[in-house]
Amino acid sequence: MTMSAPSFETALWDRVQGTLDACTRCGKCVSACPTTGPAGISAEDPQGVIVGIVDILRTGNGPQASRVWASTCTRTGECIRSCPEGLNPRFLLAMARVAMTGSSQTPAQRRRQGIESYRRLGHDVDLLSRLQLSDELLERLGQAPKMRASPGPSPDEGLPDFVFYTGCNLLKTPHIALLCLDIMDAIGVSYRVLGGPNHCCGILQLRAGDTEMVGRLAAHTAERLSHSKTGQVLSWCPSCHVQFTEVTLPMLKRADGSVPFEMHPFMLFLASRLDQLRPLLRPLNLRIALHRHPGVAGVVEAVQAILGAIPGVTLVDLGQPAIGLMSNALAALPQYQRELQHAEFEAARDAGIDALVAVYHADHRELCAHERDWPFRIVNVLEVVGASMGLHHNDRFKQLKIMQDADAIVAECGDLLRRHSLDPRAAREVVARAMLAEQVLPLKNDAKPQH
Repeated sequence: MTMSAPSFETALWDRVQGTLDACTRCGKCVSACPTTGPAGISAEDPQGVIVGIVDILRTGNGPQASRVWASTCTRTGECIRSCPEGLNPRFLLAMARVAMTGSSQTPAQRRRQGIESYRRLGHDVDLLSRLQLSDELLERLGQAPKMRASPGPSPDEGLPDFVFYTGCNLLKTPHIALLCLDIMDAIGVSYRVLGGPNHCCGILQLRAGDTEMVGRLAAHTAERLSHSKTGQVLSWCPSCHVQFTEVTLPMLKRADGSVPFEMHPFMLFLASRLDQLRPLLRPLNLRIALHRHPGVAGVVEAVQAILGAIPGVTLVDLGQPAIGLMSNALAALPQYQRELQHAEFEAARDAGIDALVAVYHADHRELCAHERDWPFRIVNVLEVVGASMGLHHNDRFKQLKIMQDADAIVAECGDLLRRHSLDPRAAREVVARAMLAEQVLPLKNDAKPQH
């Protein structure tokens, strides 16, 4: 008799159990973590902390230090690199958070929380992108209404070389996404763009502890990402990348034995095409420093290689710690997050750089308005690459956020509000919540962002 394939949830918890069985409880993952100190976790008993994580995964409860470690994980990835058994402690911490949520909330509560987070994100992404983009550019990013639910290219279109997966939040800073497409056009690769809430990675449902819905969304989105000649998806968002590579794809393989595609970070892909890119790069006279987050292995090094290939660019090391998956991954340690940002700004000022260069969209959203107060620009890495290639898209998000006034921003976007038939009151609410309130370190000599 043929056994049926396990469900996504069953495969997920089977993987947890297999990892626990292989874990020796040596505590090296705890010792390597850069945020145990800021989180107030003693360095004296790392073995006890990881044993507590095992307890949480088996019972939903464990000692306070272990609960804090799971809750304040910034997904830096040092735990993965330090594990002598080649395991993924970051995955265990994510599942420990699921277990803690499951012990304190009913399935209905978890489902409701996931749905509410998903709807709010979708609303914010949709509105902020429409405050910045025409219908033509929305369509280019796969966000025209007729394109959102499209299952795949039509037979007449043929398969592209790659699928470019934006995730959701990149669409709040669409100039970055558009530069990705321009660069791929320039080096001659074909692609299909997928992203936005209709192609969700499931991270919000995982955070809510609704693993059943994670499985549903995973299957839905994975099927749509699987249509390319190379079987490769180029990811931008590191949260989506971790969700797919550390949760979704391993579970799909366990459930039915197949892996529908391989996922590669866009910057690693771009570095792999440096021979094609280099002839297109023209000199720039710039002293820049890189705002670094090492959570996805190899991305920082890839970015450094690409910037190093641009004639005239000098890359300055500010000597600041590189922690977290993105800036917003440090949200559970807000004081530490503020201290890191301020120290980096001071180091950048003292180094006399022309620009502080971030990689990810979340970093750009948090940092960009500070350009108003410091003697250097704050830009995304693709703006530097694009400038060297003669490519440009206006950073409308930064222009609007620097205004620091929700009413003025809505008034400034009046033409697009009318063109997209958006409600100004709803627009003001989203601008206040999803743009101005996302300001970890207050601007200088400024009142709190207006709500």
